[in-house]
Amino acid sequence: QVQLVESGGGLVQAGGSLRLSCAASDSISNMEHMAWYRQAPGKRREPVAAITRTNAYTYANSVKGRFTISKDNAKNTMWLQMNSLKPEDTAVYFCKGRQSNNDYWGQGTQVTVSS
Repeated sequence: QVQLVESGGGLVQAGGSLRLSCAASDSISNMEHMAWYRQAPGKRREPVAAITRTNAYTYANSVKGRFTISKDNAKNTMWLQMNSLKPEDTAVYFCKGRQSNNDYWGQGTQVTVSS
């Protein structure tokens, strides 16, 4: 079973940047896709960005032009570069990987953006 561990969250002022990392315990080269989700207090978990095995990517409209998803199979790591952060980006951010019809989730990392 693949384990995913997020890191890089923290407190940042509006307009600032953070880079989240998602480290996998096993190879990510066989993942059909990997994704970042977030969940704000009292809200449902929502997708933020996703990247496929062939590096095709998609973004939620709310983060387009500000966030960039990337991965390195050799390092078994996925990242989310977040720029121009807004208070509404405050949430727990989770990474997810899908392999052989199984979804694997990390434990989440808190991102707080102050105004």
